[in-house]
Order: sequence, then C-alpha cells, then structure tokens
Amino acid sequence: MKMLRKEDIKQEVFDLYDAYAHNKIQRRDFVQKLSVYAVGGITVASLMGFLMPNYETTFLVDKNNPDLDSEFITYNSPKGGGEIKALLSKPKSADGKLPGIVVVHENRGLNPYVEDTARRAALAGFITIAPDALSPLGGYPGNDDEGREMQRTRDRDEMLEDFIAAFEYLKTNENCNGKIGVVGFCFGGWISNMMAVKVPDLAAAVPFYGGQPTENIADINAPLMLQYAGLDERVNAGWPEYEKALKENNKKYSAFFYPDVNHGFHNTSTPRYDKEAAELAWSRTIDFFKENLM
Repeated sequence: MKMLRKEDIKQEVFDLYDAYAHNKIQRRDFVQKLSVYAVGGITVASLMGFLMPNYETTFLVDKNNPDLDSEFITYNSPKGGGEIKALLSKPKSADGKLPGIVVVHENRGLNPYVEDTARRAALAGFITIAPDALSPLGGYPGNDDEGREMQRTRDRDEMLEDFIAAFEYLKTNENCNGKIGVVGFCFGGWISNMMAVKVPDLAAAVPFYGGQPTENIADINAPLMLQYAGLDERVNAGWPEYEKALKENNKKYSAFFYPDVNHGFHNTSTPRYDKEAAELAWSRTIDFFKENLM
C-alpha cells in the first residue's frame, strides 16, 4: 500500500472530509465520493486511514508532565447538562492566583487533542478548564465518529450554558485570579464567540475557525482575536457581516487569516494540521491572553 503524504491529497478530499466531519454528508456518501480519488495505488481504505485522527503520536504535552497538576473534576451546569466532567490543569510552579482559560472542544466531545491543548495552555502560566459537553451522555466515547453522532443529539444552546458554567466555576476557584478568557475550535469557536456575547465579564476570546454570532454584537465587552483558515470557505463566509457589526459597534478585535490551510489546521491529530500556521496562531493566542488576563 502506498504511504500517503499530505502533498498527495487533493484539496477536494479535504473538502469532502470537512463536509463529513460537520455532518453535511453521511458516512456512506463520504466513502462513495472518496472512491473517486482512490487512483494510482491509493485505496479508499488508505485515504480513510490517512484522514482520520491519530491520537497515538501527536501529543505536544505528556499527560503525565511533572510540571503540571492536571485532573478531571466535575462541576454543575444548572441551565445546561447538569453534572459536567472537565479537565482542570495548572502549572505546579504557580506562585499565587492564575488567570483562567476555558478551552472548548470541537463537535465531537473532549477528545485527546483538546485535552492536550488545555495542558499546553496551562504550561504557559494559566489555570485551564476543558469541559466535555458529552458528559450528560456518558462522556467522549473514545472515537470521534461516535462523539460527533452523540454531540448532534444535544441542544447547542444548552451546551453553551455548560461552558458558561465552566467560566463561573473558574471564577470562584481558589487558584484563579478571576480574569478569564476562552479559546475554542470549530464548534468551540462558535461557543467562544457566543460567550463573548453572553458573558459580560469575559476578559478575552479567541475563536478558531468558529461560526459567528448574528445578533447582540453590541453586548460584547471582551477583546477578540479571531483565527481563520484561508481555505475554509464555509466558516469564512460569515466573517464580512460579523466584521461589519464589530466595526459598527466599536468593538476591539483582530482577525488573522492563514493562507492555504484548512479548517482544523491547529488540530495536531489530522493531516489538516499545518505546523507553521498552528504554531503562529498559538503564539498569538498565548500572547493575547497574557496581555488581557495577566
């Protein structure tokens, strides 16, 4: 079987995967359409294997990193799903109270990539909480396909309440200084935008390739840093109207478009990952949080 590289894959294949990952097409249709690109020694099975997440070798932070205190906790989300499981992380060397970050997963629950991202943010000098919106359904099931199907059954406004409740949990945590931001990816990008609308004392928001709010933009108080993938036509289509509303309401924001990268470019576990763009976007994110939370 031919060993695949990112350079071997046509953009149309990544677009197909994006449609499948965001519930625009069913798995059977995805596989059928993928077969068109199974040529020249490339099989459908090899394409499928290449596109699916790899959580074995893509961690950036060891989950047992000796410099971290990282553990699963539960908190109450009375307007959302009730008892929510979350990963709470902070640096062991912390002296005094830390600024907080809510880390919001994609449309498939708290998978290992998002856990890794939360630990990575904690190592930068923050206390982080990464909730699992699948908690009322038993939690992230261990694979993204099942997680995506499970998350489809939950009301997204109730899930928004779960992450707002995580903000409130951090705010009263004895190790947090009360200044809290949010970063989220895909679905989590939409949550980050919506928390900026819904949470008056949110101190900063960084949505990665997230859907945009269409009303109540005037209610946003937090400065925004918006991260977009240049090839992500689906999400980027909503940006002009959002930017217009931000300008009309004199909101503080910056927006970055990373050329020639796909939706999900920050996710280390899939071939959509782009190391250069992801590292630049992440360094900007951490600098933004340090500027606004510390």
